[in-house]
Amino acid sequence: MTQRHDIRLGADIGGTFTDIALDVRGKLFSTKVLTNYAAPEQAILDGIEVVVRDAGIAPKDIDIVIHGTTLATNALIERRGAKTALVTTEGFRDVIEMRTENRFEQYDLSLVLPKPLIPREDRFPVKGRIDAQGRELQPLDEAALEALANAIAERGFGAVAIGFIHSYMNPRHEERAREILSRKLSIPISISSEVSPQMREFERFNTVCANAYVRPQMADYLSRLQVRLKEMGAECPVFMIHSGGGLISVETASEFPVRLVESGPAGGAIFAADIARRFSLDRVVSYDMGGTTAKICLIEDYQPHTARTFEVARTYRFCKGSGMPISIPVIEMIEIGAGGGSIAWVDAMGRIQAGPESAASEPGPACYQRGGERPAITDADLVLGKLDPDNFAGGKIRLSVDNASAAIARDVGDRLKLATEAAAFGIVEVVDENMANAARVHAVENGKNISENIMIAFGGAAPLHAARLCEKLGVDQCLIPQGAGVGSAIGFLKAPFGYEALASKIMRLSKFDAGAVNTMLDDLKATAEGFVRAGTDGAIVREITAFMRYAGQGWEIPVALPDRAFTAADTAMIEAAFKERYAQFFGRAVEGPEIEFVTWSVKAQDVRPEGERFTLETDGVVASVPVTRAVFDPASGKALETAIVPRDTLSPGARVTGPAVIVERETSTVVTSPFDAVIQVEGTILLVRKGH
Repeated sequence: MTQRHDIRLGADIGGTFTDIALDVRGKLFSTKVLTNYAAPEQAILDGIEVVVRDAGIAPKDIDIVIHGTTLATNALIERRGAKTALVTTEGFRDVIEMRTENRFEQYDLSLVLPKPLIPREDRFPVKGRIDAQGRELQPLDEAALEALANAIAERGFGAVAIGFIHSYMNPRHEERAREILSRKLSIPISISSEVSPQMREFERFNTVCANAYVRPQMADYLSRLQVRLKEMGAECPVFMIHSGGGLISVETASEFPVRLVESGPAGGAIFAADIARRFSLDRVVSYDMGGTTAKICLIEDYQPHTARTFEVARTYRFCKGSGMPISIPVIEMIEIGAGGGSIAWVDAMGRIQAGPESAASEPGPACYQRGGERPAITDADLVLGKLDPDNFAGGKIRLSVDNASAAIARDVGDRLKLATEAAAFGIVEVVDENMANAARVHAVENGKNISENIMIAFGGAAPLHAARLCEKLGVDQCLIPQGAGVGSAIGFLKAPFGYEALASKIMRLSKFDAGAVNTMLDDLKATAEGFVRAGTDGAIVREITAFMRYAGQGWEIPVALPDRAFTAADTAMIEAAFKERYAQFFGRAVEGPEIEFVTWSVKAQDVRPEGERFTLETDGVVASVPVTRAVFDPASGKALETAIVPRDTLSPGARVTGPAVIVERETSTVVTSPFDAVIQVEGTILLVRKGH
């Protein structure tokens, strides 16, 4: 029987705010509450109380809760996970410390490598060897594992990670090691062939270590959340959004919490992709700026770009290779430490900097009056007039202009001999320029021109900065959807039940074994669909992707292939598909070298209703604006009398001439002087450059 989810709730725990979005048969209710670091589930419960009261329902009426969180990410960054033991193949104890030969800062003689998640004394080598074809070269030393179980028990470890060489080809040794250890240990044990069955031991070992490291904490949190939801009357199922953008059960999330590391940002990308589909926009850049970070994601043909690996806890904030690699499917985006709570400071060279340190929710920016004394981006936005101090977060948080001004003057203005307003403008300009640079780099790395995209901006802080970012990037149109302030939480409600299963199997195209490939794909299909069926019995669609390369190359490209059984006659079709895809990435294919498969992927998800389609309205009728206040305008470099317009007073087709600020409960949209705003038929704000 197909489950009915007429009343759906999305909950997104961020670094500063926890966002709640409740969909009651198509009508949306939302709120933002400050994240509670001591008891993260409390913020969810507080937010649920607000939205169910506004909707006139009881918690027991909720059919499904969909949750995303940064808790796993924060535990990895702040090193607050369990004491973890790594059991690995003899001779490979130091893989996670030796890393690869790549130097992420080639000319830095004082290069600081990230510390491995598990120190050397907690890494235990065991004899036993599987080769690259999956054959056993040396039997597993089971007696050593029996003794090791006693040692792990005596030393008080909270979790175990098992990572053996070539286990992605043959997991028998890892499975046997888990069986032996679990006889004497009552702590969770993660094995790399289940967490990340892909080649490249550095990435795979790191991923299983990260999974084990956060597993006890996440399992405890998710269990606590379910208990407390039931205590308040919400006995509905809880599902988690994973980094690849699909929904998985709480049980799966507890076993594989590393899949949750990018769950919140993934919800935002899904939200933007849904808006793109509704307005038939095939080239979109999403801009998600919250309280702690800002994220950019490219969306083509209504699908966010995806990847198989990403990094957390970079020691050099923007340097690829300087962090901890996590080898799981993920929606690909670039992230910088620039959110509303990011702290502004002046470096040794007298330059204004912002982030990555954040004031978060405790103590918060200086203007929150919660004990924070250092200036944050929100303080600068307030001083510039972008925010109404009496109507921030729907009036729940009263902002102090005096506190914000004093903090900016002390830490930035006085040091640079700038007036407070000029210092505030310097802070937001640095933030906007950093975001623009990150967006340009991300687009270039993907072979795209950022100015050819339409922007979709969401998150509590993005609408405040989107117009200025568009100015810098040469983007002429930007959409601010309804509910933009809680966009990721709304994205959770639109996410499919989905899972991507992967397996590495290196094979030359000239020796294509259709039978072996079909058997492997059947296993992957069963795995992926098994996770999807935990949430739905509706129709399922599948995508088959082969990650391929020319023999001798160090990385692969994704090649979409048909979802059917393969035959030996398919080699010509696969070769043509690979060369076409290779030419898209690099300009032309190469003739001569052998082509080989490295990894296969099966992505399964249920079919989602697409929703109503709309056409962008770019003209509109100029609306009257009776209320104005002085707001700093970056294009003119001075404060201008600016229209202040409540969003709920604007009808479809209304045009607001910039400069203006369109205010709502969870955010405000700043329309700079080069732009106008046109209200679309379903309430979305379109920022359109004057003359376009």
